[in-house]
Amino acid sequence: MAKKVVIGMSGGVDSSVAAYLLKKEGYEVVGVTMQTWQDREDDGSELTMVKDAKAVAERLGIEYHVVDFRKEFKKHVMDYFVEEYLQGRTPNPCVVCNRFVKWEALLHYANKTGADYIATGHYARIDKLPNGRYAICNSVTAAKDQTYALYNLKQEQLAHTIMPVGAYTKDEIRSIAEEIGLNVAQKKDSMEICFIPDDDYAAFIEEKTDGQVPPPGNFVSVTGEVLGQHKGITHYTIGQRKGLGIALGAPAFVVAIRPETNEVVLGTNEDVFTTKLYANRLNTMSIPEFVDGMELKAKIRYSHAGSMCKITRTGEDEICCEFAEPVRAVTPGQAVVFYDGEYVAGGGTIVR
Repeated sequence: MAKKVVIGMSGGVDSSVAAYLLKKEGYEVVGVTMQTWQDREDDGSELTMVKDAKAVAERLGIEYHVVDFRKEFKKHVMDYFVEEYLQGRTPNPCVVCNRFVKWEALLHYANKTGADYIATGHYARIDKLPNGRYAICNSVTAAKDQTYALYNLKQEQLAHTIMPVGAYTKDEIRSIAEEIGLNVAQKKDSMEICFIPDDDYAAFIEEKTDGQVPPPGNFVSVTGEVLGQHKGITHYTIGQRKGLGIALGAPAFVVAIRPETNEVVLGTNEDVFTTKLYANRLNTMSIPEFVDGMELKAKIRYSHAGSMCKITRTGEDEICCEFAEPVRAVTPGQAVVFYDGEYVAGGGTIVR
């Protein structure tokens, strides 16, 4: 009897080809589009997503459903996103969406329907290591590697997950889609945060809080001198240079955000570099725990190439990592993800 797998289908080429590859391997495949948009009447982008995913499912001859995950998405992603910005942090919604919606909620649905696995179209691979732990490792194409946003997945989730496209390059995935006649073969990838299509974070936060956002306050220098007035801390992130709305005669960068005093600290580019960060909300993957003296490569954002650092435990759920070379724009709220070779060792949320 064929194993049953539920695959999250976004209407894009990656998840569409993933569904095809799974069926080709002999799985009983069920396609699911997760309804995360909050209005019952979806807008154009969601309608297109469902239309494309449904057309692919029909083409492949697989079962297909749209499943309501609005409650989980609002709680774990949208509300979290707003609260983090109000606290002067810059959140990473994809990390929490992967953990609590794309995996936890989808796995719960899969279990209810008698499926053995869930699957996604992420460019990553899953291995079971000699130490018995499951870990995500880099896809074959570094240009499309998505392991950074997956560090927070738990062992139980990984044990029941398949990632078929991790063994292919993006060009190969598009070629497969062309060969089997999928209408999404050349569909563009979505780059923005899905629930803020215009990228105006501050306006979104103001709307969701009925205007109850931090008021304008002072721009200050690293030495405490008042430089001018900012629009409100939700408009800024560490390392930002553009859109500050202040002229100081020399390039200025956001060095820190202080919600307790409603201040945004500005400095030079050199002021944005540091050799140390602290992180909590830890999750380990290829290793059972973080231990003092452990040396790993750390990525402090999706686009960061990674830098070697040394780990020190500073609490039950906190570590300090010291970098061999200064890193730029360590941002509270973002993820720091550690790699042991090609495997994700684990990660956490940057505190400071």
